[in-house]
Amino acid sequence: MDYVKRAIEPMVLEVSRTFPVLLITGPRQAGKTTLLRKLGEGDRAYVTLDEPEARMQAKTDPALFLQRYKPPVTIDEIQYAPELLPYIKMNVDRSHKCGDYWLTGSQIFQAMRDVSESLAGRVGIMNLLGLSNAEICGIQNEPFTTDMSRLIARKNIVREMSLTEVFERIYRGGLPALYARPETNLDTFYSSYIATYLQRDIRDLSQVGDEMAFYNFMICAAARTAKPVIYEEFAKECGISAPTAKKWLSVLVTSHIIALVQPYYNNALSRVTKMPLMHFLDTGLCAHLLKWGSAETLERGAMSGAFFESWVFSEIYKSYVNAAKTPPLYYYRDKDKREIDIVLNYDGTLFPVEIKKSASPGKEAVKHFHVLEQTGLPIGNGAVVCMYGDVLPIDRQNCYVPSWVI
Repeated sequence: MDYVKRAIEPMVLEVSRTFPVLLITGPRQAGKTTLLRKLGEGDRAYVTLDEPEARMQAKTDPALFLQRYKPPVTIDEIQYAPELLPYIKMNVDRSHKCGDYWLTGSQIFQAMRDVSESLAGRVGIMNLLGLSNAEICGIQNEPFTTDMSRLIARKNIVREMSLTEVFERIYRGGLPALYARPETNLDTFYSSYIATYLQRDIRDLSQVGDEMAFYNFMICAAARTAKPVIYEEFAKECGISAPTAKKWLSVLVTSHIIALVQPYYNNALSRVTKMPLMHFLDTGLCAHLLKWGSAETLERGAMSGAFFESWVFSEIYKSYVNAAKTPPLYYYRDKDKREIDIVLNYDGTLFPVEIKKSASPGKEAVKHFHVLEQTGLPIGNGAVVCMYGDVLPIDRQNCYVPSWVI
């Protein structure tokens, strides 16, 4: 498979025209290096600090290193040589040229801390996640909305996907290497991916002292995708304390392994639960952690609905991240067990979204949408994202949306 055009490309170039330094962060293997090398082809030097010789020079003589690799330049894995950052700051303060330095960082914790402290006001920071379904299909990215005219127009240009195809996509996940080399053994790939993550990212964190305990924690988290997080139950299941569970979940969030969705709440809602909802952002990684053997067994298994919900959530989440927007995503759940999977909150209006692994969910799917009227805010069009083959009105305000249209 040739290079997959990334939806975030226009925003990367716009940020580069705005700031002297651009930092791309994101999970391992998300395509950060490939993206910047493609965009910088022909007019930008490139160096990776993964190479021992380059790293040694960057750490021991950063001024000489930056003379050798003059801007415009892409410096890969900047976290390995934070000594460069004060010299980059001095250079950009002298030149005042935007786009001089493009940086990537896979060890997100250290890279973000060092760059944010050293280059405050001079750096534009962007996140790159795995491939979205739209990117894989070559369809233009749009932040997801429930506007019916937009959905119909999009449905007319997107190839329909069967349930089998959707679950093949869910099982494979979104890491670009798996689409560049479709013959790759998924089990081998994800085993290596997790080992690298634990050994090169997690080992450096003082709050994670036991890699195997953290690996078991990741498995417990995978089993709870698309579920609310109750820290005490989670901790008991993993054999750790509740504060440790909370810290380790924050590590997974910072690594872009999971997203924690906060419940929608305002003063008019007195019976809403306050616990966050957890989704794995790469369902392929989640499936590997839980040892699902194939897309077919996953689709027929007890967790197929949870995986479908997390995949749809991640596609909606990516649609905003790829447009360099903060995803305005919440969920609703109250003590009467009324739930809404996603509540979009923008322009002073709430838009309810339900996710169902069904080709005919029925009107029951929207039965809880009315609870949002208690908020006092306007309620916009709602959607049921499902396996129905068309964008079809359910009633005057809500419609079915095929999952592959997102």
